[in-house]
Amino acid sequence: MSTLQTEQHGFRAHSDGDWENRAPVQTRSERFKSTDIADYPEVTGREVNWKFTPVAELGELLGGELRGGEQTAEIGEAPGLEVRSVPMDSEIVGRAGIPEDQAAANAWGQARTATHILLTSPERQTVTVARSALDRTPSAAHTVIEAAPQADALVILENSGDAHLSETVEIVVGEGANLTVVSIQEWNENAIHLASHNATVGRDGNLQHIVVSLGGRIVRVNPSIHLDGPGANGESYGAYFADAGQHLEHQVYMDHNAPHTRSRVAYKGALQGEGAHAVWIGDVLIRRVASGTDSYEENRNLTLTEGTRTDSIPNLEIETGDIEGAGHASTTGRFDEEHIFYLQSRGISEDEARKLVVRGFLFEVIQRIGNEQIEARLQQAIEAELKQSVLA
Repeated sequence: MSTLQTEQHGFRAHSDGDWENRAPVQTRSERFKSTDIADYPEVTGREVNWKFTPVAELGELLGGELRGGEQTAEIGEAPGLEVRSVPMDSEIVGRAGIPEDQAAANAWGQARTATHILLTSPERQTVTVARSALDRTPSAAHTVIEAAPQADALVILENSGDAHLSETVEIVVGEGANLTVVSIQEWNENAIHLASHNATVGRDGNLQHIVVSLGGRIVRVNPSIHLDGPGANGESYGAYFADAGQHLEHQVYMDHNAPHTRSRVAYKGALQGEGAHAVWIGDVLIRRVASGTDSYEENRNLTLTEGTRTDSIPNLEIETGDIEGAGHASTTGRFDEEHIFYLQSRGISEDEARKLVVRGFLFEVIQRIGNEQIEARLQQAIEAELKQSVLA
């Protein structure tokens, strides 16, 4: 395969030399990275990381002028919590990774400041970051969430209202820290939200990353989790419900970059209505240094009506044979009729039986949040989606 052929798909060809100086074709870790938007060619929609996205509707977020500066967000209080604004050239910024696409680089260059949320308490703390005041002005944002060594926290990012937003969320998990980050998208129906979540997890650290995407016209949340310390654990979960004309996209990257690391990836989605579109791409890389790795990823989709589209692509790349286990799975389909029959045999109507199946399907992810109030609110949001549904 020639260099020209591989580069047009966003990949590099094999190079000569030893293993340390050559990258296999299509290796996920070799994707181009830069904080400078000028380093990226114009997006055409044929690129490997854009080919399922309606790029023609993203406008200035891809390369135009964005409003930067401090974003209006209400951040709750908690023991051991420190919040401050830092310039983008601060050493606080960039520790969890740098942009891998044009939209992220454009936001990085125009954010101007980053909000640094530092959690230090060894006792479990819950912090909410609520953002609802954005308007349709194209905007950039940058947030750094850091759990100090041995800290224990749940951070909930709540997004609602209007937005035309491109942002980066950096997540830094210190040695022995336990951090859960939940990103909830309940935007208004015309909102557009592009988010890159970059995480690094230190020795014996634990990160649980949860995405719940319900609202917005185009929502693209891409978590990249790097297990950089021995014994690090990374879990990435997602739940989404796409309605007619709605595009919900999640590209997940789990990078095992140290020995005896563990990861689990599980995304579940439901789709209903003409033109509802869900995209899930899961990349797992087990590097040569990552002996003793235990990894599994899956994506499950329920199509509730005709006219929906799902693109589900799991990828698994292994550079060492010394692992505990690795696997992936992807399914897209209608209801399990055995489940429906069982519920009907208990006196439940077919329509209600189908709704019960959807509730249980998505709640498996939502109940991992660990906050009863948020979980109850999301259940109500899913109930509202189901009331609009015609489950054929």
